[in-house]
Amino acid sequence: MPIIRSISGLRATLTDFLTPELISKYVLSFSYLLPEGPIVVGRDGRPSGQWIEQIIVGSLISAGREVFILGTAPTPTVQLMTELSEAVGGIAITASHNPKEWNGLKFIDSNGVFLNGETNSKLWEQFDNFQFLPIASDVYYKSVSMMNAIDDHIDNILTIPVVSNNSFIQKLAEKRYKVVVDAVNASGSVAIPLLLRKLGCQVIPLHCDGSGMFPHTPEPLPENLIELAQAVKNNKADLGIAVDPDADRLVLIDDNGEAIGEEKTICLAIEAVLSNFSAFEIGVEPAVVVNFSTTRLAKDIADKYLAEFYRSPVGEINVINKMIEVDAVIGGEGSGGVILPTCHYGRDSLVGTALILFLMVKRNQSLSQIIDSMPKYHMIKYKQNFSGNFDELVGKARAEFPDTEINLEDGIRIDIEINKSWVQMRTSNTEPIVRIIAEAPELSDAQNLIDKMISLL
Repeated sequence: MPIIRSISGLRATLTDFLTPELISKYVLSFSYLLPEGPIVVGRDGRPSGQWIEQIIVGSLISAGREVFILGTAPTPTVQLMTELSEAVGGIAITASHNPKEWNGLKFIDSNGVFLNGETNSKLWEQFDNFQFLPIASDVYYKSVSMMNAIDDHIDNILTIPVVSNNSFIQKLAEKRYKVVVDAVNASGSVAIPLLLRKLGCQVIPLHCDGSGMFPHTPEPLPENLIELAQAVKNNKADLGIAVDPDADRLVLIDDNGEAIGEEKTICLAIEAVLSNFSAFEIGVEPAVVVNFSTTRLAKDIADKYLAEFYRSPVGEINVINKMIEVDAVIGGEGSGGVILPTCHYGRDSLVGTALILFLMVKRNQSLSQIIDSMPKYHMIKYKQNFSGNFDELVGKARAEFPDTEINLEDGIRIDIEINKSWVQMRTSNTEPIVRIIAEAPELSDAQNLIDKMISLL
């Protein structure tokens, strides 16, 4: 598989392309772009992350950098520690939801946010024209460990307005929710159970040994969470939680042992925040941002609370940039990513967990009851390898949908308001594939849209 560099960072397969030389060159290129100061480094728990961490730390030290080493930590923890410390940047060693043969790097600026398009372009230019810049022999450097990073992250979450409410904490403790956790033995293995216990929940760890050895395909999709769903049923639990290896995505299993789908995570979080908007001191009117691939249900909830609703291209930094522009109170992506500026600008499964527990307590309903009260949509996701000219597909789409406006901000997106359906086709930021997503109240309408877009390929 090729090297993939995009708005989502660098990813490559271990056996082919992710070499020590490549890693060192990217790390030094990143270092050369930054002002003087320390850099935070954390990894998602994959075994390969250990040797990659050593190369990164060695490269940064050779450039005269002080390094804050977090060890195994969720990517949102790396982001938050970069923001809260005196660090000028951060590096998360992760391939996110990709399988074990992958790893990669996510580069973070001093605000704890991933590099935007402009800064990424500068990084790639620096890499493509790489020259090693030797440092003076008397430069002092040191490596500093930040072992308390996860505790600091959780303490920050406990200050979120609705979460810090004494009434919520007391009622949650009384509920004693039973929660099964599948962290695929990666970076969420410690953080998610610790947060839940601090919130008074009973935790049943399923795959939380921190070994980095994935017990199943790590992307938290329903077909990969069969064991978690069964564990919820067997333990008569109130909730099942699944996170991807770097714990920025959150997916839920309800109290009936049913996977509610990754798209509903952000919707539940939006409901939790907008139903208590007065607690958040952001803007005069509420605003919500999600990406173009996220369920229409997010808009339905925003409309219910008269909130402004915006979309951005896929990619965490794209959502964040739009959130900053419109002063959004909450945003995220349908992949299970929740972004709450009150905590920090980054997808965070811990933040999502706290908000959804709050919503269950506030509504005094089970997760399945809350989901049943929401409008119903059917979403179909399709992907296939693609190496052609994507621009050529635009003309074909116009011919296939002659009387419909086509949005080209992120691939090809077509909204059909008459039946509240839509379809999008775009190239992936993280894999050499094309993705097609369609959604409609009726499954047959969604499938029809998928079929039409496949025919263009």
